[in-house]
Amino acid sequence: MKEYTMNALQPEASDSDEFPGFEEARTLMWCYEDRARTHARLNQTDLIADESVVAVHVENTSRADRVFLSAFDREGRLLRGDTLYVDDANERLDVTAEFDHDYTGMPVAEGSELKEAIARENGWVVDMHALREYNPGDDRGNTQRAVLVAHLGDMMASGQARGFLLGKDDVAEGPGHADELGDAADTDAA
Repeated sequence: MKEYTMNALQPEASDSDEFPGFEEARTLMWCYEDRARTHARLNQTDLIADESVVAVHVENTSRADRVFLSAFDREGRLLRGDTLYVDDANERLDVTAEFDHDYTGMPVAEGSELKEAIARENGWVVDMHALREYNPGDDRGNTQRAVLVAHLGDMMASGQARGFLLGKDDVAEGPGHADELGDAADTDAA
């Protein structure tokens, strides 16, 4: 199960540092939404299924209503193109660091058509190996736990939570055995 880090642009600091966990949770959710959107949008094409496609240049700067995709092979040769239409702002394919070739360290052949596309600086390049390894279900669960932990610090600092249990029911051997925990089962848990 791959863990993803927060790589989105940090939001402007709020006027109050009273709830730093809230800002962290918000950033975690933005990053998750970016990863999930990139995966879902590219799944609308046949590029993920085509193993000969190792990189996709996402040209997202010339038109607001569409994104032009160019698929490249291992040597950086252009294979084909595709277009995704953007009917709503949440369908845009902005840079998703975890899939970006610069972030993943994907090699790009010198003098290749892919290298030329990168040099135009009118988009970004998806490392298809990283995108194919992405598991939306695992990412959703990991993000959910990370958001909970981010909020938990704020909640404990404000007295809204005094203790918590994370994980399966194995602590009390199942939900029917809470009485074995004695007074611990009577405390507030988040």
